[in-house]
Amino acid sequence: MNGVVPLEQAHETELYGSKAVGLGQALRDGLPVPPGIALSGAVVEAVAAGEDGAIAGLIEAARPLGGPLAVRSSAVDEDGARASFAGQHLTLLNIRSWQELPSALREIWWSAHSDSAITYRKRVGLFARPSVGVVVQVLLAPDIAGVMFTQNPITGADERLIEGTWGLGEAVVAGRVIPDHCRMDRSGQVLERKAGYKKIAIRAVPEGGTVDEAVPRHLVEHFCMGEAQLADLGRLATRCEQIYGPARDIEWAIAGGTLYLLQCRAITHAAK
Repeated sequence: MNGVVPLEQAHETELYGSKAVGLGQALRDGLPVPPGIALSGAVVEAVAAGEDGAIAGLIEAARPLGGPLAVRSSAVDEDGARASFAGQHLTLLNIRSWQELPSALREIWWSAHSDSAITYRKRVGLFARPSVGVVVQVLLAPDIAGVMFTQNPITGADERLIEGTWGLGEAVVAGRVIPDHCRMDRSGQVLERKAGYKKIAIRAVPEGGTVDEAVPRHLVEHFCMGEAQLADLGRLATRCEQIYGPARDIEWAIAGGTLYLLQCRAITHAAK
């Protein structure tokens, strides 16, 4: 089906959006990215409009992924240095199977056309109608996850800033926990390490969607990232900068002892 490709074949930003193309580049360069497919904005719009052919093509392409799935927007002008659209376009986690994808895509398409998303676009100087690509990936069940900046986004210092928590990283991204915090220099030396306060872990549940799971008391203020994991994150930061360039905003997860890259975009600089 035209407009639906495996992630590693997503090359054209104008079709699939920055997120899909960035993940495709990561796969082509051997980085540990969960498998998935990229959908063009035209395909997503056709599915949202209920076109039978587009829905059938989507299901055929997604069937080999099985489930559960993570479904994320990849708009053409998303995840840039000027505008990340963080919190504006919907992400849906734990879609149990490919049969549920059409309704998930409709929700994401509508989120990109919501009043808040359009207002955000205008505020950062984007006035064109959005082309909303989508990334569909196998959903991990991470032990820990979070975000990492390859340059300190607050001070501009040339150091890694890492935040992590138990379970899915959405708890960090959405501000649901006070995450564990670490600063490292480029050699991997820890400059600062501070435990957060992580009362909940977001987990996938068998019936679909996610649930807030209470974290055992002894783990609420226990630092979740060990020395080996921090070293792996430092190496991932270096490799991402080699591929994408400096000042990267990375989402990561560790599942079954393996570190995965979920997203790598430019650190967003707020519009003046």
